[in-house]
Amino acid sequence: MRVQKMLASLAIALAMLVILLGAYTRLTDAGLACPDWPGCYGTMAIPQSTHVEQAALLYPDNPLEPHKARSEMVHRYFAGVLGCLIAALFVLSWRGRPRLRQLASGLLMLVIGQAALGMWTVTLALHPLVVVTHLLGGFSILTLLWLYRVELTYQAAQPVACGQGLPWLGNLACGVLLVQIALGGWTSANYAAMACVDLPVCQAGWQSQLDWAEAFHLPLGHASYEFGVLSKEARQTIQIAHRLGALMTALLVGAFALGLIRKGAALRPLGGLLLILLLVQLVLGVANIHLALPLANALAHNFVAAHLLVCCVVARRRIAWPSLSPLQAPEALRSQT
Repeated sequence: MRVQKMLASLAIALAMLVILLGAYTRLTDAGLACPDWPGCYGTMAIPQSTHVEQAALLYPDNPLEPHKARSEMVHRYFAGVLGCLIAALFVLSWRGRPRLRQLASGLLMLVIGQAALGMWTVTLALHPLVVVTHLLGGFSILTLLWLYRVELTYQAAQPVACGQGLPWLGNLACGVLLVQIALGGWTSANYAAMACVDLPVCQAGWQSQLDWAEAFHLPLGHASYEFGVLSKEARQTIQIAHRLGALMTALLVGAFALGLIRKGAALRPLGGLLLILLLVQLVLGVANIHLALPLANALAHNFVAAHLLVCCVVARRRIAWPSLSPLQAPEALRSQT
């Protein structure tokens, strides 16, 4: 059990790092810095400036940019290590409680899917649907890792008395948050983050410049989707949808957080944390527009979104499960191992 806890904690930290590295790679336009997969210009090592001529022979249409290739390969290295840790958790969980086996199996399937999506991100030249699915997969891995870690630490006890309203509100909050994260990914994948530079809505005359049909269809047939292929009107529409989604998310997630806080000491810390993360995320979203998408702020916006989802799902699970109580004391656990 101690080994599983250690590996799960390490995997959580590594998943956070992989999410940050993935966002950094995307935001610095390094997603196609390596034209092949899983290596980079025919090697598993990080290409250096001395390899420019050799890379040009292999891929004459894709000149090597060493600093971008470094970002992409470091991201792949850490993602590979995370996959190995999750595989180890799967093996260690095989004889554990059914819940642990289910979570570990889900994590293993997600990692395999993420590997395929990582390959398609390159081979399909940053197709927006692949990019968004890859983003959601990374967030889902982090969320399941936290649920796995919670399952290792707590066991079922008496249910939290919260009636039917709060669980339903939790379902809505988690659902709208997931949709909003997908909208944020769609905004980023289509390079629509700065399509509207005014607050709170958009530039003058935006109402007559919306194109919902183009904004949410699957663009096909392009050699590359880097820097976006949609029209200005479609990108504005995506940005407007993301802002409207932010409003809905703030209302539902905020209501869920306040509901948790009102239910007493057992749920108050989660509710408080959820509310703080929500407020920070809203501030970061406004700062993205006001400061013209600075890299550090955009990375923080991505990172907080992942933890907002984790906190919302864990809180919802807390009221869906019986109330959680700590497992045996460490001394008792050591006596069993």
